[in-house]
Amino acid sequence: MSAEGQQRASGNGFARDTWINLKRWVLKTTRNPFVMTASLLNPIIFLVLFTEVFGQITGGAISQSLGTDASYVTYLVPAIVVQTSLIAATTSGIGLVEDIESGMFEKVLVSPMHRGAVFLGKSLSEVLRIVVQTTIILVLGYVLLYVDSGASFHEYVATGWLGLAGIVAVGIVFSVWFTAFSNVMALFTRDQESTILAVNLLQFPLLFLSSAFLPLDILPGWVQTVAALNPITYGVDAARALMFGQDVMTVIEVTGFGGMWNTLVPALAVLAVLDLVLGAVAVRFLNRASSSSVQ
Repeated sequence: MSAEGQQRASGNGFARDTWINLKRWVLKTTRNPFVMTASLLNPIIFLVLFTEVFGQITGGAISQSLGTDASYVTYLVPAIVVQTSLIAATTSGIGLVEDIESGMFEKVLVSPMHRGAVFLGKSLSEVLRIVVQTTIILVLGYVLLYVDSGASFHEYVATGWLGLAGIVAVGIVFSVWFTAFSNVMALFTRDQESTILAVNLLQFPLLFLSSAFLPLDILPGWVQTVAALNPITYGVDAARALMFGQDVMTVIEVTGFGGMWNTLVPALAVLAVLDLVLGAVAVRFLNRASSSSVQ
């Protein structure tokens, strides 16, 4: 029987298949807390070290770029939120390779499950992890700012609690495209080392060739050109716009929405297109893997 015929014969709906996969991956994560802790450690180190090393020397450039006084902690936290989402998305592909190597993936493929539900359930488990981890980063950022300057919560997030929730949502929207990419790499290489190499080879250059750590207008022209094509720039700028409650985007000039929406609308549009395109590619790879397995 073909994979499509198996899906029709399953009796499970798409939502049920999604829930089964979500539950399986959440249980897998909770049974190995080291993965969650280790993936959070790197962003925390970046947050603490970068604020200590660059905090005193970048204040003028940041204030000039934003047109207002700003702490480097507040400027950096949105970038660390995006980095956290990026790392969580990276581990998604690695987890899939572990399934492939253990033989679990082949069992899922020959089961009568919707292939889109397999990807969606796995992605939702990463979303839950991102919500927890980005919340920890946001709390830690405020602690660092309060210790440094005694700033109030409103000085930390100009848009308040709603903006804080919005920053978490940006991290989720941003993570989808890289989650899809890391899963495609896992299905393509079927090897853990190759998958780690592929995603890390892309991850760190993208981070530093973006608006994550410094204002683009003080960086070389070629970096600004790359940043305009870099998805991380749009994720960081969207989160930063919510952090400061103002338009912070410099790679695209948009004036039709007003204030921070001039950043949020184009940034989220770019990320949504990436999510749809790469999500479709990931599902296609799952379908191809399923067809090969059935044959």
